[in-house]
Amino acid sequence: MLCLLVCWIPGGQLVAADRTEVLENSAIRVAFDAEHGGLVALVDKQAGHEHLAPGTAGELWTLSLADGTVIMPSQATAVSCDPSASGAQLTIQWSDFAQIPAPHLTVTAHIALDPAEKASQWRIELAGLSGLVVRSLKYPRLTGIAPQDEEVLAVPVWMGEQTRQARPLLNPAGKPGRRFEWSYPGLLSLQCLALYRQQGPGLMMATDDTAALRKHFAVFGDGAGGLGVEVEHVPPDAGGFDSFAPPYAVCVRLFQGDWYTAAEHYRTWAREQSWVHQSRLRRGLTPAWVLDTGLWVWNRGRSPGVLPPAATLQDAAGVPVSVFWHWWHGCPYDAGFPEYLPPREGTDPFREAVRTAHERGLHSIVYMNQRLWGMTARSWTEEGAERFAVKNPNGQVTPEVYNTFMKVPCASMCMGTEFWRGKYAGLATEAVCDLGVDGIYMDQACQSLACYDATHGHPLGGGAWWMQGFQSLAADIRHRCESTRQVALAGEGCGEAWLPHLDLMLSLQVSMERYAAPGLWDPIPMFQAVYHDCAMLYGNYSSLTRPPYDDLWPAEHAPDKPLQLLDEKFAQQFRLEQGRAFVWGQQPTLANFLPEQLESRRAELDFLIRIARLRRNAAKYLRDGVFLRPPETGTGEVTIPMSRLSIYAGQHDAVQEYTKKVPAVLAAAWQAADGAVAIALANLTNESMPVKIALASPAWPLPEQGLIRQIEEQASVAVGTFDQGAAALTVTLDPTDVRVYEFVPQ
Repeated sequence: MLCLLVCWIPGGQLVAADRTEVLENSAIRVAFDAEHGGLVALVDKQAGHEHLAPGTAGELWTLSLADGTVIMPSQATAVSCDPSASGAQLTIQWSDFAQIPAPHLTVTAHIALDPAEKASQWRIELAGLSGLVVRSLKYPRLTGIAPQDEEVLAVPVWMGEQTRQARPLLNPAGKPGRRFEWSYPGLLSLQCLALYRQQGPGLMMATDDTAALRKHFAVFGDGAGGLGVEVEHVPPDAGGFDSFAPPYAVCVRLFQGDWYTAAEHYRTWAREQSWVHQSRLRRGLTPAWVLDTGLWVWNRGRSPGVLPPAATLQDAAGVPVSVFWHWWHGCPYDAGFPEYLPPREGTDPFREAVRTAHERGLHSIVYMNQRLWGMTARSWTEEGAERFAVKNPNGQVTPEVYNTFMKVPCASMCMGTEFWRGKYAGLATEAVCDLGVDGIYMDQACQSLACYDATHGHPLGGGAWWMQGFQSLAADIRHRCESTRQVALAGEGCGEAWLPHLDLMLSLQVSMERYAAPGLWDPIPMFQAVYHDCAMLYGNYSSLTRPPYDDLWPAEHAPDKPLQLLDEKFAQQFRLEQGRAFVWGQQPTLANFLPEQLESRRAELDFLIRIARLRRNAAKYLRDGVFLRPPETGTGEVTIPMSRLSIYAGQHDAVQEYTKKVPAVLAAAWQAADGAVAIALANLTNESMPVKIALASPAWPLPEQGLIRQIEEQASVAVGTFDQGAAALTVTLDPTDVRVYEFVPQ
């Protein structure tokens, strides 16, 4: 038993302690102030690292009520700690809360250590609520995390992002601390986040929720350079119950490594869950043409500007090209949804264009936002859509404005209502069965919202009802279309909860510099590291031109030269975007393609076509394989020009330009189902690049001895050997070169 002096001070921090309860195994030590129940130590014994800064213990949990009241441990006048005889478990209970209308409220936390690993399981339960309307429960809250050099925050925001600027972002100079939160299921594709020193001590927080219940993961600052992490649980009802306990545990794990290490730990649990076994890709339910797609063209507008260019690129590339089609619909984008029909060029011309495309082997998926209804659209009033929209806790619709030219509000429709699901399924069915398209891109699919409309028939606030509604919607669309064709359903973003329902997941963070503020976050393939062989990812903002302009938007905002070619100095950005997609296993995608680019931007398109052909011959790795730890190449970084622009930015103004340091050579490692290992390389520079890579088990599970083969577009050739379960590859990449090497048994 440790003995410290602890007392409560204003501002919500515990300092000093006269009594401490300690949980300890051979790997970690976790200590709590026995007087108040605050966390005062989180020690990685093997690394010799204390993860908490001294004197920074804060509230271990907070309970937020609908009336704005926040209840905290410091308000309890009675705290008890009950350790187990083994010293591996601890129960802390808070009761007798002062000045709150819940005299019988008790909060009980259970913390248990894994017998041998650097992991602890945290559970919590509320009792004696007496009808209090609970909005959220934050637990556990790890406050005052000690700063480290080269500190990195990794968050699985869809594909995954990391920042080395977490503390300054959360603690802006002269301002209060900020809080970033990500919803699950939704923007958070996995139930975890990690904070670590690069290849040093780290901690990750994860939940083991198999029902995909609504929750938030958050990081927060204190305004003075401090940093904390927490999980916020959202009850599946707004009140009327006496108790609440999240039906899952929060795992706090200490580790040594980086984001990939955290993903490996998460993968151990995740790969056993139902969404893996039920994923459409693993069950063989994904349409064959989706799997066979060698390259996507993402064009917008009427069919002449979409389908013939795709056919031209298919002829040039020699791989199957599929079409990701926006602005086909009869309403202005981000304004008139869901009045998609008829198509803006007319039903008959559209249908004939799709039929002709099919004759040329082209397949297409068309845009339909699965959530938004324009509040100025005629159908909003005529169909009484407001009744079925998502409501905030005040019972009101929260308008969302995306279109910066028209500035009209849209409402999010509630996935828990049969009305909205039926409306959307009917539109999708007409597009597939009458117009002839091959699938639907369901924008904003991999997101979920809380809704507080009691007339909708779902639990208010949290719960699993949003995912259950999406499951019903996807199944309904497939059932309605099955007599016509096997429909492909794609969704924006990626998420483990959607694996059983979507055939394709749009992953745009390979090109996030086009839309994100520079210098803050970088993409990482965290989702691929866990689920690549369970999902088909595609998508890229990568373009050789300025953005297009919807001709149904106001003419006064239209640029003089839409789709004007960008300066060739941004060619390395193009290669960065396409190279990331290549080595990270996504289906390559080109936005805003025009046939004349085959001449005016031949070098960039040769790079892309080479990727598409090479990926096709290495499909057992890059399409079907398991993502391994990315190897080091020894090539360092280069500084390249970057452009930042989107359909709502850079139309009239000069292209926003900045520079960024990026790897000179991108690299990733893969394992095929037959056990063979491969590495994919992309040289982003205009110079030859010597590359030295060393692979060894267990990170790269090589056979005892074998051959190194270079996979070409049509074949593969032996270039070396390896033995003793380790391989060294020394090669020189040509300028703008992409390669795949495989390591196979001899």
